[in-house]
Amino acid sequence: MSKIYAGNLPFSVDEDALREIFTPFGAVEDVTVIRDRDTGRSRGFGFVQMPDADAQSAIEGLNGQDVDGRTLRISEARPREQRPRPQRW
Repeated sequence: MSKIYAGNLPFSVDEDALREIFTPFGAVEDVTVIRDRDTGRSRGFGFVQMPDADAQSAIEGLNGQDVDGRTLRISEARPREQRPRPQRW
């Protein structure tokens, strides 16, 4: 299973719309659009999980494509950075 980063998404894209974008390239296991915790508005990026072979074709087929006037940036997701938690006094 591969995790794919989908960046520069139009703010109107929700989980269902992101799934529709990736479905032509194969089975989509999971979709997450990252939202602002205060406003609930999309932050313009998300993640998609697909089988490895489907993921590679999705990355090649979607990277640089235009969706609602925005050029998608699609790549393999990198591991999340571990950041130190701020100290609370």
